[in-house]
Amino acid sequence: MAAAKFIFLVLSLVAVSVSAHNITAILEGFPDYSSYNSFLSQTKLADEINTRETITCLVLNNGAMSALTAKHPLSVIKSVLSLHVLLDYYDPPKLHKISKGTTLTTTLYQTTGNAPGNLGFVNITDLQGGKVGFGSAIPGSKLDSSYTKSVKQIPYNISILEISAPIFAPGILSAPAPSASGVNITGLLEKAGCKTFASLLASSGVLKTYESALEKGLTVFAPSDEAFKAEGVPDLSKLTNADQVSLLEYHASPDYKPKGTLKTAKDPFGTLATNGAAKFDLTATSAGDDVTLHTGISPARVNEAVFDSPPVVIFTVDKVLLPIELFGKSPSPAPAPEPVSSPTPTPSPSPLSEAPSPLAASPPAPPTDTPAGAPADGPAGSSENSTSDKAAGHVTAPLLGSIVFTIFATVVSSYVGLC
Repeated sequence: MAAAKFIFLVLSLVAVSVSAHNITAILEGFPDYSSYNSFLSQTKLADEINTRETITCLVLNNGAMSALTAKHPLSVIKSVLSLHVLLDYYDPPKLHKISKGTTLTTTLYQTTGNAPGNLGFVNITDLQGGKVGFGSAIPGSKLDSSYTKSVKQIPYNISILEISAPIFAPGILSAPAPSASGVNITGLLEKAGCKTFASLLASSGVLKTYESALEKGLTVFAPSDEAFKAEGVPDLSKLTNADQVSLLEYHASPDYKPKGTLKTAKDPFGTLATNGAAKFDLTATSAGDDVTLHTGISPARVNEAVFDSPPVVIFTVDKVLLPIELFGKSPSPAPAPEPVSSPTPTPSPSPLSEAPSPLAASPPAPPTDTPAGAPADGPAGSSENSTSDKAAGHVTAPLLGSIVFTIFATVVSSYVGLC
């Protein structure tokens, strides 16, 4: 029974590593999709894709991408590419076995909150002659794109399929795309129920710091008005001007971090208040789609973005972020020294006591944990795949078989020994 539990545990750990994927690492082996891959990184969609357990990416070759990227800003490109990420697993056999020949499937664009009705859905239809068409799910939309070929599958984790042309939803190209310099931060905050925070930014002068960071990238974590009324929030009027500025700067990071990027963040990240020895950093953890920020004082939940247009994203949070540098407890005073007494003669040690203990002399064992950032493992792909899974960060099938065989042989050997 113990052996069976051990095998189950090890295989579960192997299964977890198999489910991991890295879309940009996979596509690096396919030069035809270098532009598509580059824009996944620029828009941070790659981070969101990598947090999903089951996903299908409809990729465009460099020629098809050029028509999209040459005419539209990054925010529009992100919206269009979001329509090409299906929140379900489709491989070539499944495309030709769609119930009743047509289906509407959810895309990543639907999760943004900017897609009313069926705007964030894609229509997949199995056409005559083995052709599969793709188009917007909005009634009356044409199937202007079609399935071209399979690129890679890791069942049933990620599937990458090439399609012939971009999928456009009505109005997605004509949606206003404000430039970063034209973002009205206080207007967006007031509309989102963060009037207190907006007022503090303006009165303290920190708003100018936020605005100067817009072009290069800015992520804002704005406490709601209710957050300032919550129990435990200190009286900010008692802070010095310098500390109040640091507190407000602590609520923003000087780069673009949409929710998918926060979900994949493993290390603490800096804020506008970070300066040399003053860390003023934040740590993000996630559970499913929920993201929590940790300050060292109390956690705060990140809500959906009220504005997301690369390179600027504005979130609301349910608590005021209290940096430990300002609100951490002061260290306890050192205990008073003991009174000095006359020394007591030390007896001569016996020969046995002089011998060093073998345990004390042994050096500490080296750490055995896998270093942070080590590539995830996963299974090998199908015969259509031309890129090694090792380069994409996956466990190969021979290695997986070797692991299972080794476990099995060990358990059998132990069982025979007991008999």
